[in-house]
This record gives sequence, structure tokens and C-alpha cells, in this order.
Amino acid sequence: MTSMLRAASRVRWTKSTAAKRAVFLVAAAYGAKSLYPLIIKHIGRKAGSHAAGKAEANGLSSVLDAANAQATPAVNAQFVRQILALVKIVFPRLLTRELALLCLHSAALVSRTFLSIYVAGLDGQIVKSIVEKRPRSFAVKLMKWLLVAIPATFVNSAIRYLEGKLALAFRTRLVEHAYRTYFTEQTYYKVSNMDGRLANPDQSLTEDVMMFSQSVAHLYSNLTKPILDVILTSYTLIQTARSRGANATGPTLLAGLVVFVTAKVLRACSPKFGKLVAEEAHRKGYLRYVHSRIITNAEEIAFYRGHQVEMRQLQKCYKALAEQMNLILSKRLWYIMIEQFLMKYVWSGCGLVMVAVPIITATGFADSELADGQTQVLVSERTEAFTTARNLLASGADAIERIMSSYKEVTELAGYTARVHNMFLVFDEVQRGVYKRATVSTTTVTGEKKSGGQHELHIDGPLEIKGKVVDVDKGIVCENVPIITPNGDVVVSSLNFKVEEDMHLLITGPNGCGKSSLFRILSGLWPVYGGLLYKPVPQHMFYIPQRPYMSVGTLRDQVIYPDSLEDMHHKGFRDKDLEGILDIVNLNHIVAREGGWEAEVDWKDVLSGGEKQRMGMARMFYHRPKYALLDECTSAVSIDVEGKIFQAAKDAGISLLSITHRPSLWKYHTHLLQFDGEGGWRFEQLDTATRLSLTEEKQRLESQLAGIPKMQLRLNELCKILGEDSVLKTEEPDEEE
Repeated sequence: MTSMLRAASRVRWTKSTAAKRAVFLVAAAYGAKSLYPLIIKHIGRKAGSHAAGKAEANGLSSVLDAANAQATPAVNAQFVRQILALVKIVFPRLLTRELALLCLHSAALVSRTFLSIYVAGLDGQIVKSIVEKRPRSFAVKLMKWLLVAIPATFVNSAIRYLEGKLALAFRTRLVEHAYRTYFTEQTYYKVSNMDGRLANPDQSLTEDVMMFSQSVAHLYSNLTKPILDVILTSYTLIQTARSRGANATGPTLLAGLVVFVTAKVLRACSPKFGKLVAEEAHRKGYLRYVHSRIITNAEEIAFYRGHQVEMRQLQKCYKALAEQMNLILSKRLWYIMIEQFLMKYVWSGCGLVMVAVPIITATGFADSELADGQTQVLVSERTEAFTTARNLLASGADAIERIMSSYKEVTELAGYTARVHNMFLVFDEVQRGVYKRATVSTTTVTGEKKSGGQHELHIDGPLEIKGKVVDVDKGIVCENVPIITPNGDVVVSSLNFKVEEDMHLLITGPNGCGKSSLFRILSGLWPVYGGLLYKPVPQHMFYIPQRPYMSVGTLRDQVIYPDSLEDMHHKGFRDKDLEGILDIVNLNHIVAREGGWEAEVDWKDVLSGGEKQRMGMARMFYHRPKYALLDECTSAVSIDVEGKIFQAAKDAGISLLSITHRPSLWKYHTHLLQFDGEGGWRFEQLDTATRLSLTEEKQRLESQLAGIPKMQLRLNELCKILGEDSVLKTEEPDEEE
């Protein structure tokens, strides 16, 4: 203790020294504070997982937490299964363009490894010629070194080029498969409306697929070449040491021990990059969704002056994304610091030991006496061996460093893999009729009355598709078909009706009674959960919504949508025929107004609401279906033009199934399907005259009864003024103080 105090008293503390040591202590304390939670978290990981399993066994964990825990991306057996499933999509058969690119890329990586070994030996020879003071040999070796640089730089450039081509090829294959699946069996509709697992399909189809493809291609380069570098450089170093009589066991064991300890430390301190990256991608997608929602509803938001609310929503979403990105950056800061310390400095120190020990102990590098009594000094040989071994060891250490660093990239790849695989899984299940949506509540009272007097049942759990759809040539027949929403709400428990040719069905009822839902079932958008549905094939049915979709293209494309110009000519239509169709719906003037059939503008904004609805009806006359499903599709059209269109549709032999609230259209229908809004319905022949007279009587009574409250108030006032009473006088409610 006395000696320690005496030594401490001899230390000189200057201001600069004190400041440096204070900064060092603060940095060390901050580093310890940041690393301590990671170490504790890793130590308590097993205990935490055991406690979570116990809580789940006791029923304490919620369904949502269990789902999130199960969906957490990680490098495990599930990740291997997911990546193998995606590899089958990328390589659908043995001989593909992707496989050829992969082989070329692998050949470039192998060539680069052998070039690195050759350059390392050439560096040693150059240093040897310098030490031995042989300028001629130095010039020759330098010329070789410069000549080797030409193929080496080309190979380096080719590796990056092939990596980019490989990533693009992977992405192209995945996108083609995704688009083909997305637009099969109306999956694009069902994913967003029938299923709730993909919040942002556009995010999964674009950015997630791109990041997955780039990550796989980059990871292949970062793993294949380093592994080959480690094998070849290790073999070369060991063979060189043994050829000179050195024992390579000690340095080999030291290298293995250092790598093992480094791997353990990095694994213990590594954050869950897969989960972090997956969450970042999710928040990016939601931010993009909020932006697109504002663009879509810009007019409504402007009318309401709701920009402040939308801005707060955007700021909230961006703040959540920024917090997630800052979290990832902060975790990478300390992880990379530990990684660089171990791989740069610890490995460099161990590398010097590994290179020095064989050279010092090797008998082939020892000085020896010649026959004339002089000592042969093998300085140049030792210098050459040291330079070559140092370069090879640096190359091997760099390879191991990239392998160790790749673990972080593998965990990030696990996040992208989980999202892309989940997208394809949802597409596949939706096509097979398996839908999963998050339920609002876990307990539902069957038969509970909703607000507004509607009596609605609810089905808990997954919905089973027990119904059957039969394609027929004529007629639409529903036999005990229920109308059930994707959320499990039973709007109508059993529906029975029959629509034959030349029948025109009027569908009425209050809002939310199942009118549009019936059209979705007839169009095949919603499944038939029970009963039998006989209907024509989709080509013989045409649905026209209240807000028709205006596609990107020419004026001609708007009329013939979704046909192409070739399809139109194949059906025997010409522009003159289209002009006749536009004349039926009173739209022939827009051909000259917009500049002809080849005009391309944003039709969604150019056409008014009534013009867009009439364009939808023009498509019906172009396609000439057997049955037309009209969902309030002429609400913005004048009554005279509307009547002309409906009469022309009947004359063309099109059976109409119409949802409308205009009494002027009743006369174009023969039968009535009326919903009462409480699960009941009735199907009967429509007597237009009787129904119109009843409607007029209803409106007259409503007008008369609307004046009774005012008349009653006036009677009370007169009684109060005259001080008299009346048998019709009502008691006034007491005023609250």
C-alpha cells in the first residue's frame, strides 16, 4: 500500500492530462451504462422465455401478444423454411437465367480469392527484392503486380455488376410471381377487403420485395467469398509454416479461440435487427398509406378544412418512424463499436502473434553457418514470409470479419423474408378462401339489437365456406344463401329468389340492409357461406357502381374497359359503333370536346359525376351482358336521360337488377326484392302503379303529420293568452332551472 501511494504521489497531473482522463472516464461510464442492459437482457433471456411460457399456460397472455411473439422474425428453423420457399420461386426449375447469373457470380468470387492469394505472394517477393537491393528483380515484380491489377480490378467491378444483376433478376422473378398471384381470382380485392393480415399490400409488393432481393444477393457475396477466403488462406498459411519447419498448431488454436470468443460476445450483444427492420418497414408503409389517403381524399379534406388534423396524423406517423430509425441507429452504434474493437484491434494483435511465432520458431528461417565460417542471415526470406503471411492473414481476418458482420445482415434478412413470405402466404390462402380478420371483441351476444333498430347476428371465429356456386347459362337462383359480411355480421340469414330471362328486379331497403352485399356475392367478390347459388359465368354479368372507375388511357379505353383495342376489333366493334353507344347515353359530344378517341387525359377529373355514370352505362352497352347489376349508377343523371338509358337496356335484352331510390325507374322493372333492415325480406312481382300510389300517400301523410307539432304549440299559446283550456291541450314540460 505504501509503495502504491508513493507511486501515485510521483504522478504529475496537468490540466490537459486531467481533462483527457475525465473524458475517458465519462466515455467509459456511458459505454458501461449502455452495454449493461444488453448483457442483462441476454442473461435473462432464458428466464424470460420460461416466464412467458408459464404465463401463456395460465391463460394470462392475450391473443394479440401471442400472435406478435409468433410473428417476430428471427434466425431460426422458421426462417430457413421461409427462405427455402422463396428460393423455389426464384429458381422455379434447374436451368434458369438466375442460376446462370449465380454461377457467373460465384466464378468471379472464386477468381478474386485466387488473385488475392497470388497478389499476397507477389507482395512478399517485391519486399524481398527491396531488402536484397535487387532493382532489376524489383522492376520485374512491380510490372507483374501492375499487370495483375488489370484483371483484379475487372473482377472486382464484375462482382458488383453481377450482384446488382442477380438482385434485379431475383426481384423480377418474385414480382412476376407476385403480380400473377395478386391478379388471380380477384386476390387484389380480397386481400384488402376480406382479409386483414396485410395492412399495406403495396408496401409488400414493392419495397419489401426489393429489399429482400438486394439483401439476398449482397449476403451471398458477403458469405461465399469470405468463406472461400478463410479456407484457402488458412490452407496456404499452414502449408507455408510446415514447409519451413514451424509448428502451426498454436497459431491455429489461437485463431479459433479468438473467433469463437468474438462470435459469442457479438451474439450476446446483438440486438434483434430482424424485428427492428420489420417494424421499420411496417411504419414506412403506414406513412405512405397516410400520404396516399390524403391525396385520394384531398377535396373532401379541403372542404372540411381538416388540414390541421391530417397534418397531426402525418406528423404522428413520421415521428413513430423516426423513433424507430433512431432506435436502430442507437443500437447499431454500440454494436458496431464492439464489433470494430474486437475485429480490428484484438484480431490485429492476435494476428501479429500468429505471424511472428512461426517465423521466430521455424527452423527454415534460422541463420546458419556456411562452410567458410560465415553466418548466413536469412533476413530477406523472413521479410518475404512475414509480408506474405501478413497479407494472407489480413485477407483471412477481413473475410472472417465479414462473416461475423453478416450475422447482423442475416437477422435483417429474416425480417424482409418474413414479410415477403407472409405476403405470398396470404395471397395463397385468400385464393383458397381462407380469410382472417382481427375481431373487435371476443364476446358477442347473438341476436343483440344494434343502434337504429337493426337486428343483426354475429359469427365468432373463422367463417366456413359451406355454400356452392354453380355456373349456368340462364337465370339467377338463390337457395338459402346467407348474406354475411367479412367481419362475420349476418345481414340476412337465408335468401331465396329466382331471376329468369326478361325479368327485371328492383332491389330496395334501408341503408345497411344487404343490397350492395348481394351484388358482391353475385359478382364473386364475397364467398357463398351457405346454400346454393346458380348464376351465369362472370362474362355474362356486368356490375356498374355508383362511382364508376376511370382507367388510365384514351377515351376509347374508357368505353371498352376492361377490353383492349385488339379485343374490341376481335368483337367486331369500330369507332362508329362506339359513337352510337355514346349517343344512347348522351355522351357523343365529348368525342369532339376532348379531341377525339385517342385523347389521353385524367378522366377522373375531366368528366363530371353525371358523365362518369353515363360512361359506366356506355360500358354496359358495349359488353352487352345478359345481366346488369346497377348499384345507384344513375343517381347523378337527369330523369329523362336515365329513362332513355334503362329503356334502351331493356330493348337490348339485358336483364336489370337495380338498386335505386328513384320512383321514376320502377316502371322499368317487373319484380321486387325488398329488405326490411332486420334480416327479413320479401320477393314478389312488382305492381308499379300500386306502389307509386302508396308512395304518394306516404309522402302526403308525412307532409301533414310534419305540421302537427307546430299546430299543437300554437294551440297551447292561444289557451295561455285567453286563459282558457282545451281538451286537445298538451302538458308543457317543466323548465329545468
